Amino acid sequence: MRKFIEIPMEAMERLVVGKCVEGALHRDQFTGQLSFKAYNRQSRRHRDRVIRQLEHGWLKESPTRIKFFNSVKKEMGFRLVNVAMTRELQSAMGTLEVEELLDNV
Repeated sequence: MRKFIEIPMEAMERLVVGKCVEGALHRDQFTGQLSFKAYNRQSRRHRDRVIRQLEHGWLKESPTRIKFFNSVKKEMGFRLVNVAMTRELQSAMGTLEVEELLDNV
């Protein structure tokens, strides 16, 4: 049994070069033909810039956001977790203020 599959030219060009093409194969509801729709995968062009590495996390900058991550063990207890997270947030914000001042100079 032979089946003919309709494949877009962009996908064929990638296949000819030897690259992999991911997508979905489905039957067209009007013509009944099998057709292949390639997924539009976008590569990550911009990596986040680490502003400061913290004891329990990090502070990063992306083109649109400032990201703060902090992870502390529960075993420390509520009070020590609060103190550690507050201390690291204050440290990260201090670094962010210095970055802002240096950018404006």
